[in-house]
Amino acid sequence: MGTNSADWRYTVMPAVFTWLKASASGALEIDFDATKDYAAGILKVQGKGGTRMGGLVGSGTLGENSYLSNQQRLSLLSALSEVAKEYNVPLISGAAAETKEELATIVKELAAVGVDTVMVMPPKTQQTPSDEEMYDYYALSAAVAKEVGVTIMPYNNPDAAGYHALSTELLNKLAALPEVTALKISTTDVSVIETLMLENKEAKILAGVDTVTVHAGLAGACGGITGVGCIFPKASVTMQEYVNEGNWAEANKISQAMNSISYLDAQPLLLEYLKFAFGIHHNDVEGGLRTLGKALTQQQIDDVRARYILAKERLSELGLAE
Repeated sequence: MGTNSADWRYTVMPAVFTWLKASASGALEIDFDATKDYAAGILKVQGKGGTRMGGLVGSGTLGENSYLSNQQRLSLLSALSEVAKEYNVPLISGAAAETKEELATIVKELAAVGVDTVMVMPPKTQQTPSDEEMYDYYALSAAVAKEVGVTIMPYNNPDAAGYHALSTELLNKLAALPEVTALKISTTDVSVIETLMLENKEAKILAGVDTVTVHAGLAGACGGITGVGCIFPKASVTMQEYVNEGNWAEANKISQAMNSISYLDAQPLLLEYLKFAFGIHHNDVEGGLRTLGKALTQQQIDDVRARYILAKERLSELGLAE
């Protein structure tokens, strides 16, 4: 995939879950076949306009990333790479490190198992780096990406605790790197996206929070990475089609229909919430959708169930619940 490719425009990509199964010892392990089948199923889905998901995001927050060992993660991505190649879409996965040298190693490892684009998180340091230090961190990842034949996607998540926010000035500098194919902006404050687009109309920005898909599109985002789209892919793809057309009224109908469940994508327990909702969707709450994450309270379970039911009812009226 070429750097700064126009293929990244006007698309939505699912951040897929990881299927788990009980091993002989009773411990949970990755069910690679089920995970691949599930990812392929999402990539097959078409929106009302005939388009499909434009990429595949693996081993992210929704993919149990923080609970997997490095070897498990690389094996998972290798398996998902087969699916991405079959459907001719890029495989994306994230990288975070304390130092730029550690980051360089991770980029090489991800490239070796078939990842096409690395979402690069800010350095995991307690002290906030200067813009110069931050730029050096990303610049080295870009140089290594070029060396191993992949691209990078700087990931700004200013709403999440523990992540250093990237300034708009720095983001614009990073967007100019030839190895940067897009910027991922995960925030409910879409003015960040609008500010970037006002300064650089050619910037490619992917929104990272489902609740703001339409507003992000209005602000200039060219697509997004979705969690709720793993549950309702037809609705997610169709909404992006309407955003691409500038048909804001129809896009907003879908956004409003999904709002009760999209809300969960912006919560700290998004993995546990959305995976449980997906389990309800497939009548498999206790099966392959078990999680390594935190156990939900009964109150949380009831809340997720109610939000899922409401979203499904509203999407059914629009013919988008499958």
